[in-house]
Amino acid sequence: MTDLKKQLFLTTILRNPYLPHKPTLKQAKFLLFDGKEGLYGGAAGGGKSDCLLMAALQYVAVSGYSAILFRRTYSDLSLSGALMDRAKEWLLNHHQNDKGEDGGVVWNETKHMFTFPSGAKLAFGYLETEADKFRYQGAEFQFIGFDELTQFTETQYRYLFSRLRRLSNSPIPLRVRSASNPGGVGHDWVKQRFLTEGSLYNRVFVPALLEDNPYLDQKEYKESLIELDPITRRQYLQGDWSARHGGSLFTREKAQIIPALPAGLKFIRFWDKAASEQKKKNKDPDYTCGLKLAEKNGIYYVADVRRAQKKPFDIHQLIKQTAQIDTVKTHIYMEQEPGSSGVDVIDNYSRKVLKGYTFRGVKSTGSKTERAEPVSSAWDAGNFRLLQADWNSAFLDELEAFPIGAHDDQVDALSGAFNQLTLKPKKGLPQVGNITN
Repeated sequence: MTDLKKQLFLTTILRNPYLPHKPTLKQAKFLLFDGKEGLYGGAAGGGKSDCLLMAALQYVAVSGYSAILFRRTYSDLSLSGALMDRAKEWLLNHHQNDKGEDGGVVWNETKHMFTFPSGAKLAFGYLETEADKFRYQGAEFQFIGFDELTQFTETQYRYLFSRLRRLSNSPIPLRVRSASNPGGVGHDWVKQRFLTEGSLYNRVFVPALLEDNPYLDQKEYKESLIELDPITRRQYLQGDWSARHGGSLFTREKAQIIPALPAGLKFIRFWDKAASEQKKKNKDPDYTCGLKLAEKNGIYYVADVRRAQKKPFDIHQLIKQTAQIDTVKTHIYMEQEPGSSGVDVIDNYSRKVLKGYTFRGVKSTGSKTERAEPVSSAWDAGNFRLLQADWNSAFLDELEAFPIGAHDDQVDALSGAFNQLTLKPKKGLPQVGNITN
């Protein structure tokens, strides 16, 4: 340990009056890491939450320091024994200085925030929906922490980097720290960011097992974990990032991401229109999704994916604008819902929204899984290429989780586009402004 790290260890950890116990060796390694990004954990019971809270409290003696800790939902945040509850145990009514006086830490229940005698602040937040990240648009932090990182989306995580800043003469380091078990909706991007490519970008991953935490009754906790299903047990007991739940139709490694598309491609775009607006009772409804696909020499190219949770009028505008960008050279298809309402929707798009474009409604048959099987075979054969773009991660996450993931709109759009490309055209099929029956 260098002299600088020894001094850092003494001042921000060992002599920090707000930490109730000394860190374990693994926790100390994580707390002393001086890079911007770090992930701690793996197995359950490795002291993840304690370590993350310690990291957030390292610089609360410095005036101007501001930190925030996130869970995915407020319910997660407020659970008994979770981060916020644990912080209250550490900081309120128990902390005293060397003279036996109260430490002066103030808790604001409305703002979910501690204020320290130095003026430093530690807040708690949540990102239940994708849009929740914009609630922090005007905030500034020197420390941002994510508890159970695999429950967050990559876009939520990356957006919060825009809130990480400090004054030019500030001695406080800028840090993003996370703790997590394997599994969850963000398993793949977290594994990719920290375990696969972490060393290339100075991101540290400190794996911790149950055995690394002497403060826990390891025997009893291990017996509890034995009751889990085999996959979750490997994730929680062994911290195994290769063990994952998910579907078997799509594996992300089978698709290649390419920087540019070959010339001469003829595209179609398939829309799966199954969205509704975000509301209090339904904060994460299905999406409307439009996927742009082409085929050349047996290779399929996904050029673009658009998805949104908006009002019907806004969806109309999105689909119309996307058609204008794609130009009339791109044929457009849309899944037609059963019954007269489905006919009316396609008729409206044909005569008004997409007038002048080659547009067809397509009736779906069979289950979503059955419709995905043909494209799954081509995917498994390595015949797919994805144009490098910001939608890649969310697209691959959903495909790999299908059919047990939270959403399947991108899978439906991919299946629909693929099936339209591979089906033989029917004689007499109407073109612009008509409905396919």
